[in-house]
Amino acid sequence: MPIAAVRVTDPDVRHRAERLEFRFGDPCDPANPLGFRALLAADSDSELLGAAEELLDEEGFGAELVPLALGGRLRDADQLMRMLRPVFRRDVALAFGYGITSLFAAAPVFAAGSPDQRASVARLLVSGGRAAIVHRSLAHGTAMLRGELGAMQYSGGFVLDGRKDVVINAERAGAVVAHVRTDPAPGPASHSVFLLDSAQLPADGVRLLERQPTTGMRGCRFSGYEFDQCEVPGEALVGELGSGIRLALRTFQLNRTLITGAIIASVDTVLRASVRAALAGDTLGRRQRGVLAGVFADLLAGDAMATAVLRALSLLPGAAHLAAAELKYLVPDLLRDDLEELATVLGAGGYSRDTDQGMLGKLLRDLPAAGLGHAGTASCQAVVIPQLPVLARHAWGREAEPPAALFDTTQPLPHLDIGGLEVAGGGDFLAASLTASAARLADSAPTGPYGEALRTMAAAFHADLLAVREACLRIEPGDRAALASPATAALADRHSVLSAAGAALAVWEHHRRGSGFLADPAWLVLALHRYGRRLGLTLPPPPPDCVDRVAKELLARFRAGRGFDLHDAPLAEAGTP
Repeated sequence: MPIAAVRVTDPDVRHRAERLEFRFGDPCDPANPLGFRALLAADSDSELLGAAEELLDEEGFGAELVPLALGGRLRDADQLMRMLRPVFRRDVALAFGYGITSLFAAAPVFAAGSPDQRASVARLLVSGGRAAIVHRSLAHGTAMLRGELGAMQYSGGFVLDGRKDVVINAERAGAVVAHVRTDPAPGPASHSVFLLDSAQLPADGVRLLERQPTTGMRGCRFSGYEFDQCEVPGEALVGELGSGIRLALRTFQLNRTLITGAIIASVDTVLRASVRAALAGDTLGRRQRGVLAGVFADLLAGDAMATAVLRALSLLPGAAHLAAAELKYLVPDLLRDDLEELATVLGAGGYSRDTDQGMLGKLLRDLPAAGLGHAGTASCQAVVIPQLPVLARHAWGREAEPPAALFDTTQPLPHLDIGGLEVAGGGDFLAASLTASAARLADSAPTGPYGEALRTMAAAFHADLLAVREACLRIEPGDRAALASPATAALADRHSVLSAAGAALAVWEHHRRGSGFLADPAWLVLALHRYGRRLGLTLPPPPPDCVDRVAKELLARFRAGRGFDLHDAPLAEAGTP
């Protein structure tokens, strides 16, 4: 698609996201060529839906992945996530195969590349092209993370050798961003990043490998590369020699947060199908209402955490790394549990609808392939655990509350500077928010049963944070044996849930004086109660009408065709079963 056809001047992401949603049309309509039936048929053929890719081309979706300064539309990560949700709502594989992995590939270039490198990648993506990413090898990783490239320096540049069998869009990429071992010694300077022009690689130096079949994201084109004494110029190096691991840690913050925030829309699809199943099968009894309301509360609370972290990438770029890692391994785990709960509703009463059941099965297959499995959890814990003893000594109980704009999506953000993201230090803004919310609620909780429940719950979460701090104070920073222990991993898990509670409390506090549903404490009480069960805390039961209040809003949004996230945006899907 020519660059001139891309609409890069529309500043309102809400309008762009809504236009994309309605251009995709009602996904439940069997006659819709872009609907669930067509997407599932393409998936069964191990292909992405061609008509859907054409629509994204027409919308110039590649420009969403390119910073404004380089000719694209990317202002901040929160806005990009809103653009991704209409795609993730329909097909995780389409979102990955069409473009989001191109941003993951391009991010190190946008962060540390030369002006020519950044401009080259920006032109490629804005014009509808794709970039492939060759990750460095990780132990216990998925097939995408196994295999490695190595490079040796010579007077004219570098010589690449090695093999990577599983690379998404390898055969369609106009550029390859490769994380390559340039120093055989272990350590933080062992890898470097290279930007390779696919069209200029020597034919005898690189071989495109055969496509690899996959269980999840079957429509994506996974193949690979084999490099054999492949000469590349010195200008292919991105940033400094040996800076690859640090670049990966900086840019993974963006990747982790965007994926998690966007996946909420995928679970929205299954929740919507479950509501439809319960209504159509006349099985919406008390248990089903409890399941559906609980999952709805989880989506709102998970979105609160995701939104805060996405906004922190612009507002607090020196402090987002901790919360980004915790978001990536906590919220997908919660959402997988939610999908298991929803499966019981979808199967109740003999209800059968092939597209609803098919989309649930497809999502359960796609999530691990999207990096939301063991390897993602382990890599995120490796970011969090070493910081806990330091935070216990210097942050928890001492850090100032973060700015309100972190939780207020109506406030503009500074433009995202991927190169400005840090990988250590900066404090713990979600723990600080939890501490501040608990203190305010102790003095000024709403009246009535919800006020008492919130006051008690916030105090319990804050007390658990203090208990985590005491346990972490007993760990010496740098004590590898202690940091690698199961007990410390359990502390990291607890801290992630406490961070999520802090985000949910802050979002509700921001809305509590308003008139919309987010001002109602019922969703927050239900979400916190579910978090408390995960931590084993002794909390008061939610007020008797709590589930009914949350379920009433859920059904109202379903019938009105509106989203189940914080934004409550209109959807193309009709609500009536």
